[in-house]
Amino acid sequence: MEAIESQLNHAGTKTQESPPLAFILVICSVATIGGFLFGFDSGVINGTVDGLQRAFSSNSAGTGFNVASMLLGCAVGAFGAGRLADFWGRKRLLLVAAALFLLSAWGSGVATSSLEFVFYRILGGLAVGAASVLSPAYISEVAPAAWRGRLSTIQQVAIIFGLFAAFLSNYLLAQVAGSATTEWWYGFEAWRWMFWVEMLPATIFLVALLWIPESPRYLVISRQIDRARQELQRLYPGEGAAETKLREVRDSVAADHRPRLADLLDGTGKIRSVVWVGIGLATFQQLVGINVVFYYGAVLWQSVGFSESDALMINVISGAVSIGACLIALGLIDRIGRKPLLFAGSAGMAVTLAMLVGAFTTASLDAGGKLVLSDQMGLVALVAANAYVFFFNFSWGPVMWVMLGEMFPNQMRGSGLAVAGLCQWGSNFAITLTFPLLLAGIGLAGAYSLYMICAALSVVFVVRMVRETAGLELEEMPG
Repeated sequence: MEAIESQLNHAGTKTQESPPLAFILVICSVATIGGFLFGFDSGVINGTVDGLQRAFSSNSAGTGFNVASMLLGCAVGAFGAGRLADFWGRKRLLLVAAALFLLSAWGSGVATSSLEFVFYRILGGLAVGAASVLSPAYISEVAPAAWRGRLSTIQQVAIIFGLFAAFLSNYLLAQVAGSATTEWWYGFEAWRWMFWVEMLPATIFLVALLWIPESPRYLVISRQIDRARQELQRLYPGEGAAETKLREVRDSVAADHRPRLADLLDGTGKIRSVVWVGIGLATFQQLVGINVVFYYGAVLWQSVGFSESDALMINVISGAVSIGACLIALGLIDRIGRKPLLFAGSAGMAVTLAMLVGAFTTASLDAGGKLVLSDQMGLVALVAANAYVFFFNFSWGPVMWVMLGEMFPNQMRGSGLAVAGLCQWGSNFAITLTFPLLLAGIGLAGAYSLYMICAALSVVFVVRMVRETAGLELEEMPG
């Protein structure tokens, strides 16, 4: 925290317009708990699959849907929250998301059938989808331009820590109980407690949200000018700074109507270019295949000859690499900008994915029909995979969420986030669903060739379509 505070102090050059640093750090930290729950809720399912199969007597297809059902809720939650945030407010929707996290964690643990479990997991998906777009949007709207990128990047760090916390919690509960399917405290199986652990951070999130201010930009959009002025005076205590900012925000929104989906269209009825860029950022982040590593890491490494123990250890290493990469991005995003990080990440992912494809094409089949890599190619694959994870979390992982939260003009931010969030989670669902099919149909080399092509295309997309947003106030974002 001291390192972050030092960086932010260095970044804030307009002291008369700079918010109190401690206040900004506190309210942004509260918002990033949504990112932590995003990661935890996504990761907790990994340790419960055996318990679900036994409790609900489900086949592999049924279990697969139980696992993937959350992603359907994520897509709906991202779209719905993006739209409703312009009418109910950023803070109020985050409170709804916190309540859904709490209800989903409790319900997933008490479920007695697949249908009941899927219902509660979809509620959790709604919360994850909402938090994925609202937390970075809220941070962008309360943070000054000089600090915005670093504060928003903390969201990605929180997501990864949430994943790590879920993995660690699952492991410890299974160790203490004996296995995920063993009855433990009060006669409930350990896998149920894996879900109930999430109730603690969800409760903290719900209570902490009650004490943070509403986004002043939403208040202006909803014509609550007096409240907006009060919140801006807390954020910009310098003499006259709040009134100046209030005028800038009011000038950036339409005077004749509230935000609506039609704002995403230009005067000729075509979709605005900034919307296409948002869709491109959201989609490419998934098309490069990163969630194959997150969701199928153990399966992937076992399929090329690593033992289960080694495969799980590789996942731990990848998690550590992810955290380190995000911390590097945290220090650079406001200094060198968003676009250079995206470009470096795309180029790095294209190269490392090509190395993975090359390694996988050398694999042979053993007597049991499993792929086997030579020691040399196994090392190449391991290094390339972790380099790929590094390049993603150094760039597209945090930067996509930062840019989606800041790149849309005030009038269309909610609608733009709704559409981009829907595309992001829809792409996530498609990649997650198709990887097992690709693995069976065209093999690892074929599947990763598709992700490599998408990474190469993302280089062209960044060069031709993405505009730099570092240092710009939200009122200066081009539409």
